[in-house]
Amino acid sequence: MSNRTTPLTDALYEYMTSVSSREPGVLKRLREETAALPQHNMQIGPEQGQFMGLLVELTGARKCLEIGTFTGYSALAVARKLPDDGQLIACDISEEFTDRAKPFWQEAGVADKIDLRIGPALETLDGLLSDGEKGTFDFTFIDADKVNYLSYFQRALDLSRQGGLICVDNVLWSGAVADPSRHDEDTEAIRAFNAALSKDARISLSMLPIGDGLTLARKR
Repeated sequence: MSNRTTPLTDALYEYMTSVSSREPGVLKRLREETAALPQHNMQIGPEQGQFMGLLVELTGARKCLEIGTFTGYSALAVARKLPDDGQLIACDISEEFTDRAKPFWQEAGVADKIDLRIGPALETLDGLLSDGEKGTFDFTFIDADKVNYLSYFQRALDLSRQGGLICVDNVLWSGAVADPSRHDEDTEAIRAFNAALSKDARISLSMLPIGDGLTLARKR
């Protein structure tokens, strides 16, 4: 028993993944291809992708939203767990990165479930709200530019149904949020975001030390 989270050493992480990881080959190949990119640290880890897929199953999600897609690992992890008529709207500004995702989405048989929207995410989200999509999404994943986290979250909350789940990545920011010497724009934005959610009565809240920190917010 322990009264706090057990720190993950490299050896313990390797053990954990060895007994719990069920990463399909298509996801592994996408992850390995992305690892060769200079920006590879923008991709979530396999244990987080598997956890998010489980959340989709647990919540019975059919209509999902992703803000920040990169090379498509998280979108693929989520889309694989959607029912045949499920849909994921994926928002990103980069065709260069998202083009890398498409062959893997196709190989996995989920390309028809993923509606990729290229452009500023705030414009895409505002468009969804204008089109009458308020209160219709079951599951949202936010993993984009940090300075807009609060704006993304507010729109995601408006788009979520009651009981809908929003997952937000990088909320621990490699420990920088707890470093009093760090005052860069991204770190301050994440601190402000975390502080705002801690007081938000519209949601039930839990922050988990998975990956770079993952916040779960359920709309009340």
